Amino acid sequence: MRAALWFLALFGVAVAIALFAGNNQAVVTVFWPPHRLDISFNLMVLLLAGLFMLLYLASRAVSAVFSLPLEARRWRAQQKERAMYGALMDALAHLMAGRYIRASKSAQNALAQEKSLGVAADPSGHASGHSASLASQLRSLAHLLVAESAQALQNRSLRDQHLEKALQSSAQRHAHEVREGVQFRAARWALEDRDASAALDWLGQLPQGAARRTLALRMKLRAARYARQTPQALETARLLAKHRAFSPDAAQSIVRGLALELLDDAHDPSQLQRAWHSLDDNERAMPELMVHAASRLMALDGDPDMARSWLLPVWENMMDSRSELGDKLRLKLIGVLEAGLGSLDAAWLASIEAAQRSRPRDANLQYLAGMACLSRQLWGKARQLLSQAAPALQDRTLHRNAWRALAELAEQREDEAAAAEAYKRAAQF
Repeated sequence: MRAALWFLALFGVAVAIALFAGNNQAVVTVFWPPHRLDISFNLMVLLLAGLFMLLYLASRAVSAVFSLPLEARRWRAQQKERAMYGALMDALAHLMAGRYIRASKSAQNALAQEKSLGVAADPSGHASGHSASLASQLRSLAHLLVAESAQALQNRSLRDQHLEKALQSSAQRHAHEVREGVQFRAARWALEDRDASAALDWLGQLPQGAARRTLALRMKLRAARYARQTPQALETARLLAKHRAFSPDAAQSIVRGLALELLDDAHDPSQLQRAWHSLDDNERAMPELMVHAASRLMALDGDPDMARSWLLPVWENMMDSRSELGDKLRLKLIGVLEAGLGSLDAAWLASIEAAQRSRPRDANLQYLAGMACLSRQLWGKARQLLSQAAPALQDRTLHRNAWRALAELAEQREDEAAAAEAYKRAAQF
């Protein structure tokens, strides 16, 4: 269709010229004393057109001749540029293949090509913004590849040297993304060297937006855990869970583990209370954390009433027929309650007795009720409950404690044979 339109246009032009020039009787007279030259107007137009074309072609030829050196320089620069980018790609390929020495040499070759080429300057010698940006990015990436290879080869002096050069090359405003990448790599190298403080310093130099990225938060979590900065690690884990960087189960497990570490780091009841209140509502609702916090409070000679107030939701959960508490957590809960039996109030004692009566075959509850009666000097009832619970207890600690309590009760009755038998049963575990 386009060719047909061109033909129609050419025919139209030809018809217009024929109509104009066919009946044109005009004559152009050129006076060149003492001569006179008469030519037709059509021939004059053709001569002028020919002269114009001749001058145009001559000017193009002269321009082409004078631009030959510039074109030669451009061609040589293009070849060097291709060699430079080829060396950079070779360095990346060798690095991914684990050939770190070859990767370092190829990256240094790319740097040498860039230095001889002068990418940041155009042929006229003036720097352009786009070429300067490409040059700074290329230098930063090449230095980063050399530093990455040196890190793999444990050549820290070479790594630090090229890391500093990569930071200098990426210091310009239009290379901020490359600079962030260099800082991320430096933080990762510090983590590989187990230098948590250096990793946190590198991450602290990131802009506010980059510091909130999932990669930065993951690295910050690792660094904080290496540095034993549990509060900061816990806060970072919360952010990662909020950003869905982990699966829900994995996030809950990580947060729970860090919260347990935070509670373990407390060395007195006041520190433990501050650590407990620093947890959010969801974390304080975890049964593992409630039981562990109460256990730590009892171990630090804290307030038993406060410990039992933390344990109350877990106790109520355990009494529920649909409870999903594990056996290990149930045993730990009973152990914490046993540690505070001396200050047990009437409400808790009644709750324990009611739980034992509702589940008469639960040896653990029988043991707890028996020890509660023992602390209240209810010898007969304590002996009855412990005698029923001791043979069925699966936990070694509870089993041993039950037989030892029975031995003490037998000694109070001056039943030496029963006491010796109970001590023997306790010693077996």
